[in-house]
Amino acid sequence: MGSQSPSPSLSFDDDVDTPALQQDERQLVSKIWAIYDSISKLPSLEPSKEVNELFSQLVLSCIPPSAIDVARLGGDAQEMRWRLIRLCGVAEGLLESHYSALLGSFPTPLDHVALFPYYNNYVQLGLLEYTILSQHAPRAPDRVAFVGSGPLPLTSIVLARDHLRSTCFHNYDLDPEANAQAQRLVAPDPDLSGRMFFHTADIMEVTHALRDYDVVFLAALVGMGAEEKARVLEHLAKYMAPGAVLMVRSAHGARAFLYPVVDPCSLRCFEVMAVHHPAGEVINSVVIARKIQSCDYQPAGHGHRILPCKCASMPIFNPLRYGNMMEEMALEEQAS
Repeated sequence: MGSQSPSPSLSFDDDVDTPALQQDERQLVSKIWAIYDSISKLPSLEPSKEVNELFSQLVLSCIPPSAIDVARLGGDAQEMRWRLIRLCGVAEGLLESHYSALLGSFPTPLDHVALFPYYNNYVQLGLLEYTILSQHAPRAPDRVAFVGSGPLPLTSIVLARDHLRSTCFHNYDLDPEANAQAQRLVAPDPDLSGRMFFHTADIMEVTHALRDYDVVFLAALVGMGAEEKARVLEHLAKYMAPGAVLMVRSAHGARAFLYPVVDPCSLRCFEVMAVHHPAGEVINSVVIARKIQSCDYQPAGHGHRILPCKCASMPIFNPLRYGNMMEEMALEEQAS
């Protein structure tokens, strides 16, 4: 995508649009709205000094802990949030494509992967997700699917290289060029090239093959709208194998201006085992759920059967324990 057309302007009325918010939350929305206005007027979202500065301002505004519940936003603010998430998705894709091409110019691309400016965030997120997965599925998975892997599949790379050293990773993306870029990154690596596979496909058209995976990761920006996300989750519920684990990335507080929120109790036919809301540099929340052994799946709106979601008593991971968990897992990795 070479350029981004400015979005139609949206008006923000402090007295009308978000009456349910506290004053500090309204100030946060005003700040994010101003950044959104600037981003939406950019002629292109390709990496540049101006693009990088604006998205850095946005991320820094959304990272601090906030009690804001985006469900309480007024109509215009909700529309702004969804448009902003889509702009973030476009910019993230262009940034990853840029760095994937840069890394692909080296004979051994993965030796230089730390050039990506957010590489350390992926290392932390990978360790967090591996820690959560290990606590709820002690046996290492044989086959993992990552849905929405993109041109720079860092989650798969970090997990395969550092944590799940015998697992095969099947990466799904709609864009054939993204898959070609990703393939070039791992091709020179004799280990990862034999364990990482890339499929150009719409996950909504992948059916019985989903039963082959022990774990399915769903990237945060697959299904950016609420209805799109719900359709993807229903599709996974229909075709994943009973007992398989689903790892869903979500967002919490002000971070929900960057990524869509997944309500754990919307995961029909899954038992939600835990939810973690990071408090540090890792932006995405993580939801881990297991496909229920016996579930008579029916799409929403068909029939009158209530499909179960066991989430009432799920534990919420304490962010204060996150640092200890990471240290413990790092020590275990060194010992192995």
